Amino acid sequence: MKVGITHLNESHPQVIAEISGNHRGSIDVAIDLVHHAKRAGASYVKLQHYAPHTITAKSSLREFKIRSGLWAGKTLWDLYSEAMTPWEWTAEISAAAKEAGIPWFSSPFDESAVDFLEGFDVPIYKVASFEIIDLPLIRYIAQTGKELIISTGMATLEEIDAAVDAAHTSGASKVTLLRTNSGYPAVPGEMNLSSITLMRQRYGLPVGLSDHTRGTTAAVVATALGSQVFEKHITDSRQNGGPDAEFSAEPAEFREYVNLINEAHAVLGEARFGPTHQEEPSKLLRPSLRTTRPVQKGEKVTGENVQSLRPSGGLPPEAFADGEGKSFTHDTPAGSAVNQTSLSE
Repeated sequence: MKVGITHLNESHPQVIAEISGNHRGSIDVAIDLVHHAKRAGASYVKLQHYAPHTITAKSSLREFKIRSGLWAGKTLWDLYSEAMTPWEWTAEISAAAKEAGIPWFSSPFDESAVDFLEGFDVPIYKVASFEIIDLPLIRYIAQTGKELIISTGMATLEEIDAAVDAAHTSGASKVTLLRTNSGYPAVPGEMNLSSITLMRQRYGLPVGLSDHTRGTTAAVVATALGSQVFEKHITDSRQNGGPDAEFSAEPAEFREYVNLINEAHAVLGEARFGPTHQEEPSKLLRPSLRTTRPVQKGEKVTGENVQSLRPSGGLPPEAFADGEGKSFTHDTPAGSAVNQTSLSE
């Protein structure tokens, strides 16, 4: 299988700031969020491209009404009408992202959105977790030859198998999977991040995290499990409301989120042994055989006048058994390192 994502630098973590519906219907807020994302240390800004009529139908049927969760009582049409990013904003948001120095991409929810986004030559496409079963859409996105990020919320292994196969066989240059819980907000006890390890082994692909929890614990754990791609919703203020505000991070929180991921990544490091550069001076503080008091020439080595003491410089502590009973070759001050030249045979 092809692995990795060309545009995502795999040498350090990449955090994607998802704007989604947090613009609250204002292009000025959307552009402010682009700048907030950049200042908070995000690597990418992500949009969503759909319109109510491309993602659902305006219907009074019972199944079109949301019955639980954050959006209970709303119809799908009303929710997506509120949350959508108007496509006519795209050029201005793209220009703002370029000015801010942060790249952007999007989640298309139907073929017309893919066609529209191709006009902006986005580097990556994201397949939302709900759309993981829309294999025709995945194939259509993949045929662009762009890199794909696929969220896996709610998906069975068989569904992920089918999505990955559709992406690869239809021309996606690279694929990254995101472990996701599609609850809003997600409950920490249902994140099941241990699945990241299995997914990496099964698919031979990078596996990151799309994080709908309110905190930072999931991201730190995912980093420890090898994730380097993260997605988090960003808002200017939860108090200002918006369809996604409750599970989104405010700018200062997003900055902390990025910092904790980077710190966790640094702590994880690599599988290696021996002193690091910073540890090297500490080797001087290791114990060695030294005199505990002044000793005279000819005096025998005993456990009373020679012990394992810091710092280094003398024989290793293990050498005491070989030196015990030998005589000092010269007068030796207290604290002196005991070495081969200090003792007679």
